[in-house]
Amino acid sequence: MRIAVTADGAGIDAPASPVFGRCEYYIFVDTDTLQWEAIENPARGAPGGAGPQAAQFVIEHGAQAVVTGQVGPNAINVLKATNMPVYLFSGGTVREAVAAFQAGSLSRGQAGARGRGKAGVATPPAAPLSTASTTGQEETLARLKETVATLRRQLAEVTEQLDRLQEE
Repeated sequence: MRIAVTADGAGIDAPASPVFGRCEYYIFVDTDTLQWEAIENPARGAPGGAGPQAAQFVIEHGAQAVVTGQVGPNAINVLKATNMPVYLFSGGTVREAVAAFQAGSLSRGQAGARGRGKAGVATPPAAPLSTASTTGQEETLARLKETVATLRRQLAEVTEQLDRLQEE
């Protein structure tokens, strides 16, 4: 199966992007062979309507499913029109997103869906900056990664809201 994973870089080990319409790249991955192709998102800089343009782009490039952190209602409507399933993933690499997809551990997305939490801006969790043990360092790293993912989602939500307001 060929899936499209949103990414913040041009490779399978790049961070998965928390946004669909304005991600930097789409990584198209064959889930059987793990061969992949990175294609820059042509809709990223669109003054408006990035989500539907991006949806059309992944459809035209043969994706059979989308894995992303969130997808707006306009984009999801385009994807639903072709029965394209959307799966939500946040806080890892494209490779990890593919593994989660293959394991069947991703939830299906809906209009305005977010990978974790609810729509709107959330307060990121506090994360200590130093610890004494390796286990503590691993926990701190995990919390910092979650904070970064939360901040990326917040930025994406604000950008999406701005886009909607500019389209009106």
